[in-house]
Amino acid sequence: MTVYVLVSGPFTGGWIWEETVSRLRAAGSEAYPVTLPGIGDRRSAGPAVDLETHIGHLVRLIDGIRTPRVVLVGHGYGLHPVVGAADRRPERVARIVSLDTGLPEDGEAAARSLPDPGVRTRLANGAGSDGARPDGGGSGGTGPGGAGTGADRGWLAPPEPGAWSRWGSTEGVPAEALERLDRLAAPQPVRTLTQPLRLTGAAAALPVTGVLCTANGSSVDLVQMLVDSGPPRFRALADDRFRFVDLATGHWPMLSAPGELAGVLGRAAAGEGHRVTASGRTHERPTHLLPFLLDVPEAPRERRGRIDLHLPGGPGAPADGESRRSDAERPRPAVVFVHGGPVAPDQRPTPRDTPLLLGYARHAASLGAIGVTLDHRLHGLADFALAAEDLAEAVALVRADPRVDADRIALWFFSAGGLLAADWLAAPPPWLRCLAASYPALAPLPGWGAVESRFRPAGVVGAADGPPIVLTRAGREHPAFAATVEEFLTAAGKSGAEVEIVDVPHGHHGFELLDPTEESRACVERAMRSVLRHLRD
Repeated sequence: MTVYVLVSGPFTGGWIWEETVSRLRAAGSEAYPVTLPGIGDRRSAGPAVDLETHIGHLVRLIDGIRTPRVVLVGHGYGLHPVVGAADRRPERVARIVSLDTGLPEDGEAAARSLPDPGVRTRLANGAGSDGARPDGGGSGGTGPGGAGTGADRGWLAPPEPGAWSRWGSTEGVPAEALERLDRLAAPQPVRTLTQPLRLTGAAAALPVTGVLCTANGSSVDLVQMLVDSGPPRFRALADDRFRFVDLATGHWPMLSAPGELAGVLGRAAAGEGHRVTASGRTHERPTHLLPFLLDVPEAPRERRGRIDLHLPGGPGAPADGESRRSDAERPRPAVVFVHGGPVAPDQRPTPRDTPLLLGYARHAASLGAIGVTLDHRLHGLADFALAAEDLAEAVALVRADPRVDADRIALWFFSAGGLLAADWLAAPPPWLRCLAASYPALAPLPGWGAVESRFRPAGVVGAADGPPIVLTRAGREHPAFAATVEEFLTAAGKSGAEVEIVDVPHGHHGFELLDPTEESRACVERAMRSVLRHLRD
């Protein structure tokens, strides 16, 4: 007989699993839906409750179950105490099931991966860690029992009604289930989210099944793309202990598809699921650290906050001193290179120090323009507004620099950063002379419900008299990205927008690093010269 221990995300308790539990039990399994201590319970230690409190609670529960081994299921925050308990009792765990949630690592606090960017930022800045309670939920609302009042220190209030989608797609959740979620959700002790998870490595060999809710943006195909991208954290997902199962619903399957979830948990307990394998294109180094395909000279670089300016005048500049002085005094056009993501906030090097952006910026500088790179805050799918704010501030800073011709600016977007082009296409300023995009997402990908509707370039292209567009298209693009490009081009054709397409027939997503061929080099050169030509027209 299979025994399941089910641990839900923040603000919720064992009640959220009721329908799934009834189906598991009907199938002959035992199921223990867990309500962790301190969540909304002011008679307990409340705000003093931390992650270790929850881990200890699960350990005691496991110790009290007579069945030799159990399947631990963690959803959202619940995966942190699940992994912690598995580390303390590995011999009692048959399998870990991560329900639409990334597997945490040693030293990682749950706050790092919270989907609501406002809450994540406040917790990262220390709100709540000294007893002060941060504003609650996606819209700063109050929770049950007055959790939103200043007297309740150390609590994080649940989202207000209608704001749950900031914590994960609510697709498929019936209205009555959402109403119940609103009514029963309780404040979460802040320290459960801010205390780092401490692991000994004892559970490192346990089998894990990832249940991927496709309407929330996860899928087996996405995991394969992450494995192929090369970072060690993702490459580890190709290990034989991992299996993955797609579930066609939003982030709350226990509410939207309880029967289907029970079936998937049964498959997971049996060791079924898809194994992701590393393709032949996997490199020893992470993909984002592979060398840029062009041998471009370094340029003088200045760092100003989030941005770096790569200035003309490095090796290869005119040898004549007078020419150097006259060139240096002349304001130059600037190209701002905008990285994709989401990117982990602790990734090092940060995007502006990776070979891709360094290569493009130095290439622009070698051809007489100022190449600008920036690090923006696209750390999660709900962060596009923050990233757009960072980009707008960066452009303003660039245009204010006396070495920059403020009337000749180009923006060049990469990958999912392409969604940030929407604002500039919807209301293009006269000084924006060109907009470029390489293997971009030009509409939110399937399941990216957390992305605000404004970030859809395919919906606004041609709506205003915008700049010419230089679009670099990879012939071996991921199908989901390619579909957004086709949607964009269809809309551009209907509106009469000026689009130059640079095709890389044999190129993959990130071809400048993955495919250092003559075809790829020629396409990078062509795209760059097209952008600079528009800047100089």
